[in-house]
Amino acid sequence: MDKSAEAAKVFNKLASLYQEKYMDVSQYAEGLEIFCNTLPSSSPHILELACGPGNVTRFLLNRKPTLKITGTDLSENMIALAKINNPEGDFFVMDCRNLKELSGPYEGVVCAFAFPYLTKEEVEQLIFDISGILSLGGCFYLSTMIGKYEDSGPRKGSTGDEIYMHFHESDHIENELQKNNFAIINKWEQPYESLSNPATDLIVIAQKKDDHLKSK
Repeated sequence: MDKSAEAAKVFNKLASLYQEKYMDVSQYAEGLEIFCNTLPSSSPHILELACGPGNVTRFLLNRKPTLKITGTDLSENMIALAKINNPEGDFFVMDCRNLKELSGPYEGVVCAFAFPYLTKEEVEQLIFDISGILSLGGCFYLSTMIGKYEDSGPRKGSTGDEIYMHFHESDHIENELQKNNFAIINKWEQPYESLSNPATDLIVIAQKKDDHLKSK
């Protein structure tokens, strides 16, 4: 079973509800502000992976209207909402595991909470692929839930729908970033309060420092 595809089906079903609940991303404002301030030019081309209803996109465009943003998501209904919420952007359906389909380069990549739907090996590949499409000096923003990988498993939300959630470990993510020519500008952990599924979030802002030399 493809767990990411199964998650996309749930997000298709719950897209409007997700938008109502998560459109406000102010709790992540600090990291997104650092991302904007680290971008290497005044009008950079940004790629956003797993953009959902365009909630992060909207924050970024409000903060920096000169951004050129391309957003992707595996859920068709999420992409439809993102287009409505961000008519300035360019959005299309794409699985982030197929990032090699895009040529780039981009000056920034945003990946907010895609990692929980990817295995450890898929995360390693995605970080490698992101390094490959980022220009030198380009900035990478990521956020994810952290915990012991072996604690990954199915989780039910408030609607009763079940999604397989992967927990990733901070040290593993940091090591993969360093292996793929990223210098970490800032990173921290913060609690995410939920009555049903409390979690700890990791926020990382990293910058590409060297050429993408290896193949994977």
